[in-house]
Amino acid sequence: MTAQQETAPALDALRGALGPGAISTTADDRRRASTDRSGHLPDGLPRAVVRPRSADEVAATLAWAGTHRVPVVPRGAGTGLAGGATAGDGSVVLDLTRLNRILEIRPDDALAVVEPGVITADLDLAARAHGLRYAPDPASADLSTIGGNIATNAGGLRCVKYGVTRDAVLGLDVVLADGTRLRTGRETVKGVAGYDLTSLITGSEGTLAVVVGATLRLQPVPARTGTATAHFASPHAAAAACAAVLDAGLRPSVLEFLDAATLEAVARLRGEPLAGDASFVLAQTDGFAADAEIEAVGAILRRTALRAEVTADPVAAEDLLRTRRQALPAIERLGRVLIEDIAVPRSRLAEAAEALTALSAATGVRIFTFAHAGDGNIHPIVLADHADPAAVRAAVGEIFRLALRLGGTISGEHGVGALKRAWLEAEVGAPALALQRRVKHAFDPLGVLNPGKAL
Repeated sequence: MTAQQETAPALDALRGALGPGAISTTADDRRRASTDRSGHLPDGLPRAVVRPRSADEVAATLAWAGTHRVPVVPRGAGTGLAGGATAGDGSVVLDLTRLNRILEIRPDDALAVVEPGVITADLDLAARAHGLRYAPDPASADLSTIGGNIATNAGGLRCVKYGVTRDAVLGLDVVLADGTRLRTGRETVKGVAGYDLTSLITGSEGTLAVVVGATLRLQPVPARTGTATAHFASPHAAAAACAAVLDAGLRPSVLEFLDAATLEAVARLRGEPLAGDASFVLAQTDGFAADAEIEAVGAILRRTALRAEVTADPVAAEDLLRTRRQALPAIERLGRVLIEDIAVPRSRLAEAAEALTALSAATGVRIFTFAHAGDGNIHPIVLADHADPAAVRAAVGEIFRLALRLGGTISGEHGVGALKRAWLEAEVGAPALALQRRVKHAFDPLGVLNPGKAL
């Protein structure tokens, strides 16, 4: 008897509790829900896809899963890049995209209350109607959900000034592994009563609790915005220029770097002339002093750039931001890629960029590099097609070793998921890993929440 046949009666019981249309067992649905954007393929297919329509239905599903010892994989839009939402044989996928309401926007308190299936860009658009915006700005904002961003503590282009998702989360409504509903955090900016469970759950990749609601901090829409771009002779020179901007005490809202290979891929995607063998830096400032600040940024970039320009035109600025957002899709058009995500201290960004260029040359494996240079978060994208698999594996391993050697991390914003678990102990150490596993057991003693991920 197959696992699917064994659990059919249990699924029938859950189906009766949730009502029609909440559970799918079709092969197509199970196949689509088994993978995420990382391309990681788990063993087998999940038993079913559950699509709850309320927090109560999430609670009922988790209580059922605990009773029947069924692993549950929470899922948003499937844009994850570390295999954190992949679901294999024996599991049930908990698809939260139907919980997609913006429940409240309170301009006086600059906060929003939302369900986890809300698309990131939709929240930002709704907030702008009140003169506010949602500051976290992942490249997948048009597709990714708030719940998925919370699960991975997603970053984005504006992190250098506004921080990552955790910095925008004031409180959470969650369901624990046994179906218990719980509220963490608060609606105030300050608050230190009790342990910070909100921050602990944010970034836990669905292994501690399932988020069914979030109270989020909003920011004013900037009065003005300035944008600067520059081209440099090498990745090292571009990264060093970014460090010089920060060393000068400037804090742009966006500070991005693309190497020549990435810039060429984007130009081909857009049907534009190639920029030649040059790396690219994009900087943006915002606020009442944006004009003066962007001129100061531009002056620093011009010291070592092949060419640089500054603009206050919002249309031109948005087109330049689109160039950056198209980096990954442009590279993915070239073949199967491994999407890596490391971070190093900002003072060592230039060293990391130079090392990645050398690694590509030494191994013959094509590595495309772009970065949130303002916070040292680098995305080395490894083109796996047309390369020796052993060389690709060796190159990826060296990327992680490079990050740790420079005092950095194996994941800046994508999470550990299923793909980086083998490297976690090398970063945090055995005692810290053991403690994290005890925390996991306290939240989820039966081990049903997203097993095999993060830890």
